[in-house]
Amino acid sequence: MENELASANQRSPVWCFVKLALIRRKFAATGGAELYLQRLIRALSEEGHEIHLFAEQWSDAPEGIVTHSVSVQAGRARRGLAFAEAVDEALRSHVFDCVFSLERTLRQDVYRAGDGVHRVWIQRRREFAPWWRRFFIGWSAFHRHMQALEARVFQPESTGRVIVNSEMVRQEILDHFAFPKDRIHLVRNGVDVDRLQTGRRAETRRRFGFKDEDLVLLFVGSGWERKGLRYAMKAVDHLGLRQSVQSIQSEFQSEEDPAPGRSRLHVKLLIVGKGRSPYLTSDDYVFAGSMSDVENAYAAADLFVVLPIYDPSANVVAEALAAGLPVITSAQNGASEWIEEGVNGTVLPDPSDIRAVSEAIADWSSRRFTARRTDLDVFRLERNVAETLQVLELAAFERA
Repeated sequence: MENELASANQRSPVWCFVKLALIRRKFAATGGAELYLQRLIRALSEEGHEIHLFAEQWSDAPEGIVTHSVSVQAGRARRGLAFAEAVDEALRSHVFDCVFSLERTLRQDVYRAGDGVHRVWIQRRREFAPWWRRFFIGWSAFHRHMQALEARVFQPESTGRVIVNSEMVRQEILDHFAFPKDRIHLVRNGVDVDRLQTGRRAETRRRFGFKDEDLVLLFVGSGWERKGLRYAMKAVDHLGLRQSVQSIQSEFQSEEDPAPGRSRLHVKLLIVGKGRSPYLTSDDYVFAGSMSDVENAYAAADLFVVLPIYDPSANVVAEALAAGLPVITSAQNGASEWIEEGVNGTVLPDPSDIRAVSEAIADWSSRRFTARRTDLDVFRLERNVAETLQVLELAAFERA
């Protein structure tokens, strides 16, 4: 990131903007994007900048900002496009040094592609859906409107600069749109590292009924299909079935048999996230729902598993690594770029390959507590905010 901006800053002095527009369709006090926005707003406010938030809905908006209600009357299919049109109209009544959008909107100085590329998400859904569903995915009016809006966002005349949170998303933009490469900046996600160091392991394991010998896998996330929860659950089932077969086979082995069955793994999967409880087929699964003290879930676990079919960069991977957990994830997750194979986790090319997932779990179970902790500073939200500010200042200078 520093190298990307260095050459641009050599061409011009850093411009310090004073009036910034932030666009976020729904702003709430909780959530990864909102935590990022709150830190960004705080940093800007401390430097004396005037900040305006354009949103359809908000709750507990940070103090010291001016909020603008963007009214939208449209159904789901057209709501994103209607918001983009409404906020574009609202912006015409103001003059800003920089317009920073976290949504797909019609014109902005900086767009943060936190949701990745919509057409790639559709491709991944088709790839991993049952054969009989593939034809129907992506043809609804909602998806057509989203793709048309996305194409508008990535027109060079509509957007000054783009922030991506993974190299994966940068390449997807370059593959699908004629947007200049030198105007795309990598700013990796940041998390509250200090909070993740405060989890209470023993207390939380007792709370969920886990025993000392249990290998506790942790899944954190909402949107079960996108995050690949079903693959994690099938891998746990596969491990149990495989070990049951091995146990039966070991009963027929003679004392001279040089390859007795493995000792049985006691695997539990703790599922944390919003949404309806998934169908739990055994006591090996524990659904905790949404946890306000999620740092305790990380502390209670031995291994983190998230297997998205598409995720620009799952924040939970950074959280798990910051908490000291090894991570098993998929190559379709931009956050897999954090992983050093065999050192702090495993990256699988196909999240639906249940045998490969279960083998990775078994491998890490034999190396409990041996993952090397990564430099914590790379995960800090403060680093993320500082790098974002650099891009905003550059965009403001170019607009002046």
